[in-house]
Amino acid sequence: MITEYQIRVLPEVAASEQGIKRFLQEEKGLSPLEMTAVRVLKRSIDARQRTIYVNLKVRVYLNELPQDDGFVRTDYPNVEGKPQAVVVGAGPGGLFAALRLIELGVRPIVVERGKSVHERRKDIAQISRTQQVDPESNYSFGEGGAGAFSDGKLYTRSKKRGNVEKILNVFCQHGASTSILADAHPHLGTDKLPGIIEAMRNTIIRCGGEVHFETKMDAIVVEKNRVVGIRCGEQAFMGPVILATGHSARDVYRYLHTQGIEIEAKDIAVGVRLEHPSELIDKIQYHNKEGRGKYLPAAEYSFVTQVDGRGVYSFCMCPGGTVVPAASGPNQLVVNGMSNSLRNSPWSNSGMVVELHVDDLQERSLMELPPVPDVETKGGALAMMEFQERLEYTAWMQGNRSQTAPAQCMAHFVNNKGSFDLPKSSYTPGLISTPMHFWMPGFVSKRLQQGFKNFGKMCHGFLTNEAVMIGVETRTSAPVRILRDRETLQHVRVQGLFPCGEGAGYAGGIVSAGVDGERCAEMLAEYLNS
Repeated sequence: MITEYQIRVLPEVAASEQGIKRFLQEEKGLSPLEMTAVRVLKRSIDARQRTIYVNLKVRVYLNELPQDDGFVRTDYPNVEGKPQAVVVGAGPGGLFAALRLIELGVRPIVVERGKSVHERRKDIAQISRTQQVDPESNYSFGEGGAGAFSDGKLYTRSKKRGNVEKILNVFCQHGASTSILADAHPHLGTDKLPGIIEAMRNTIIRCGGEVHFETKMDAIVVEKNRVVGIRCGEQAFMGPVILATGHSARDVYRYLHTQGIEIEAKDIAVGVRLEHPSELIDKIQYHNKEGRGKYLPAAEYSFVTQVDGRGVYSFCMCPGGTVVPAASGPNQLVVNGMSNSLRNSPWSNSGMVVELHVDDLQERSLMELPPVPDVETKGGALAMMEFQERLEYTAWMQGNRSQTAPAQCMAHFVNNKGSFDLPKSSYTPGLISTPMHFWMPGFVSKRLQQGFKNFGKMCHGFLTNEAVMIGVETRTSAPVRILRDRETLQHVRVQGLFPCGEGAGYAGGIVSAGVDGERCAEMLAEYLNS
């Protein structure tokens, strides 16, 4: 017999199957001899009051055992000799597109400009040692894309666009813990992601697909207004194309613009990465001077407010995480956050960003940023991207032309004061104290200052000089949207080109990119059969 219960328990009860069984025995009168297994289907933490509870939906097996692995498997057939398609980019959008193509009987050829996920690790480690960024192998480029070395957050609001549960189940099939199916805010962790991504690649190859690393797309091949393949140096890969190059492939945006493939500038958000001691965030969020204790995870937070008609909000919060150098080329300084699966570092960080509309680029303080040397300014569809580049170049200059990041204590920033001493930080290339209120565009800095004041009122103890602002956070989303038809997902002007995922402007994270990758694969399969 199988039955399900909604229960509300203390964290120490929820921490183990035995604790849950004891609770069910006492509260529901179930016999311990009959309870052969308990599976947690949904889990969320209620920290609104001083007493913290965990809400659980559990499935109880009485006198029988589960007959599955806890997730739904997808069948991937062999597609050798089948019609083929090209997938440009091996981030979440590209990987899920390739896997879905296999399901649909299409042979995917995946080309990735960067290295395999394990080789990428070596280049990323070198950034802190050498202060140099490999423009083809970094936190943005390489197998797994920007999501491979992040917190691996799998929470998304894009449930109307596709099957989120399917994406999570595919992750489980490739080695992820089934806890991601239960948690309200699931995450994989930077330490777990490489193995999962490698397993996804092995599925593609085992089923007859191809994966090519260090293979950069130079051109899209168009014949009679129809995309028929791509060129990568002397190599050509033929078939309709899913373009899933990620939000940092600025050379791709420039190439599309010169080729007359329609794109448009898109709203983004920019700001800083804010880092607190994780112990402080735990004390604030769990209303306990002892912090999170033994049974609770590192605490999360989420803030949003309006300042002068623009949103100011936290973004990509990494509890128990680290701040990392996320530039994808020279003359750039960009930061991001990541966490391992245990989320057990001494720090917690989050992007703190200000909403920026395309029309805002006419604002004086945004226009005064210095131009990037040897980069031609075109404006129009590339205007927001060019602003990103200017802000990242300014931060790089403030960081002594290296990956040493400009930083300032949070309360000092709010009060227009310099920070002579900075708190310890997880950011390994190092910090340099600069008056960020002075050199960041006033449009952004003044809204951040007021936003921090508002957050400090919402959450006592949050606004403090124990927190350090690290600049700059600019890659919150793509600065460009590659236009596509709403129904077929093909580009609006040329057939056979399927702009996909976050880089094309249609996703905002690992899961939504995976969902969009699957949708593009489905439309491409229909295109081949038409």
